[in-house]
Amino acid sequence: MVDVLSQNEIDALLAALSSGEMDAEELKKEETQKKVRAYDFKRAVRFSKDHIRSLTRIHENFARYLTTYFSAQLRTFVQINVVQVEQLPYDEFIRSIPKMTILNIFEAEPLEGRMVLEVHPNVAFAMLDRLLGGSGTSPTKINALTEIETIVMERIFSRAFDSLQEAWKTVVDLAPRLEALETNPQFMQIVSPNETIALISLSTKIGDTTGMINLCIPHVVIEPIMPRLSVHHWFVSQKKTRAPEEVDALQSRLEKAKLPLIAELGNSEISVREFLSLAVGDVIPLHKSVEDPLQVKVGEKLKYLGSPGTVRGKMAIQITDIVQEGEEEHDE
Repeated sequence: MVDVLSQNEIDALLAALSSGEMDAEELKKEETQKKVRAYDFKRAVRFSKDHIRSLTRIHENFARYLTTYFSAQLRTFVQINVVQVEQLPYDEFIRSIPKMTILNIFEAEPLEGRMVLEVHPNVAFAMLDRLLGGSGTSPTKINALTEIETIVMERIFSRAFDSLQEAWKTVVDLAPRLEALETNPQFMQIVSPNETIALISLSTKIGDTTGMINLCIPHVVIEPIMPRLSVHHWFVSQKKTRAPEEVDALQSRLEKAKLPLIAELGNSEISVREFLSLAVGDVIPLHKSVEDPLQVKVGEKLKYLGSPGTVRGKMAIQITDIVQEGEEEHDE
């Protein structure tokens, strides 16, 4: 980042140059020296700021969907918010979570690879207590899950991935599927230790219990769809297209729609007195010659010209011309 000097600092620098206390040539040498910035290859930057912003927007929606889902399932107050989205090595993520925690390992087609939804034991056991009829408190001592508790956990979190699918729908149509539920981070090795991951941290409050839910997405998993996370793709290049079956269904419905078709024989003007005195057998002269074509309107729009006649003893009209756009006023 370039330092900006204040007016006092500029005045002091000019005074030092004019008095000879500083040499301009030495300043030029310092400017030409190469500036070196340290780069840690263990913390490779794979996600740009644009990607981080997009991931934040997506998972803010995910947090709202999760809040609604868990509130309905647990029948208690639940609040989930995105705290931060950062990138770090996978090994650092493993070392930052508790030794005993809830790790939901899942896949999401069409992406290749595995991701992890880590739920802090305080939050997970508060959910379990609430589902089993308790008040939603977390035990002071965390023990290993029993077989019944494991089944209950798998059931509630497998359905929570529907919220993830809904949140990502604007980018890609995912099909998340829970693969396994682990409790020991050391037994979970989904990518190499130095692989960069995107870590989405969600603060969670269930009743009076608070904790974190962390979503770990390895860079190698979402690398194929990284261009879709750019703002340019979302707001400029993305163009909605309809599937062929949707187009066919729409066309089929339009073809069955009924439209009024009106053939006007002509028009005339009479007074109200004449209108009230009309009787059977009276003749109304029309302002149109019998040789002029009749106007055929679809609804109120002039579309065709035709000539009158009969078909099998019934009145009919034969289309003789099609009125193009912009010709209505001229014809009328």
